Amino acid sequence: MALKTIRPLTPGQRGLIRNSQPHLSENNPEKSLTGFRHCAKGRNNNGRITTRRRGGGHKKLYRSIDFRRARVEVPAVVLSLEYDPNRTAHIALIQYQDGEKAYILAPDTLKVGDTVLSTNKIVERFDIGYSMPLKNIAPATYIHAIEMAPGAGAQYARSAGVYAQVLGQEGYRTIVKMPSGEQRYLNGECRATIGIVSNLDHSNATLGKAGRNRWLGKRPRVRGMVMNPVDHPNGGGQGKSKGGGGRQHPESPWGQLAKGFPTRQKGKASNNDIIVRRNGKKFKKA
Repeated sequence: MALKTIRPLTPGQRGLIRNSQPHLSENNPEKSLTGFRHCAKGRNNNGRITTRRRGGGHKKLYRSIDFRRARVEVPAVVLSLEYDPNRTAHIALIQYQDGEKAYILAPDTLKVGDTVLSTNKIVERFDIGYSMPLKNIAPATYIHAIEMAPGAGAQYARSAGVYAQVLGQEGYRTIVKMPSGEQRYLNGECRATIGIVSNLDHSNATLGKAGRNRWLGKRPRVRGMVMNPVDHPNGGGQGKSKGGGGRQHPESPWGQLAKGFPTRQKGKASNNDIIVRRNGKKFKKA
């Protein structure tokens, strides 16, 4: 995989850096594993916008990903590696011995023809793409697609190029270093997949023009500083002024502080599982 620059024949190509992916399949996605998924465009069940700057975008099918990997002790062969418009990572189409097919997140270096397995046993080799409980994974192993609770399906470390790392075992719990740098306890029965998520160069590519962001369903963002005081607390002032007319703390249009204000609930149940915060400091229990 390599980054590719385009000869700037148009203004939109001048800053464009594309992610060359010749190893991906050009076939259509598996029809039985695709479906329609409603795009809320940032609106809640009352039709009011609760998340700004969302909407539009290219039409796309949703690929059903197997985040649980519940078919244990049944080997599967990788049929193809595919692009998924719904996520930054690539996906792999696998086929089990009985002919059933499924999509999984593709780890880096996984190739067509490789065998992946979901197992509950302790194995000697931690091959890329194997899914197993955290308690069976050796320390210092890179993992992704981690469950928060046993059987809930993967929710941690699913974006392109990210990974977590097993640090050790303490009783029924496993110490995991998360992609953010946070160290925390997880139940040893939670499943994880060996390897780093594919598409490592995703963050190094550039879009080149604003229209490409619109294709992705992202609408324009207007800075609060350039708004009027009636529209935003940071608006107003003569020319460019920090924080509007005064020097108040940056905040949202509704008064939520924007920088340096911790938003994690102090009474959250999972606080007791945090050992080290992402800033490197030990977490203070409430």
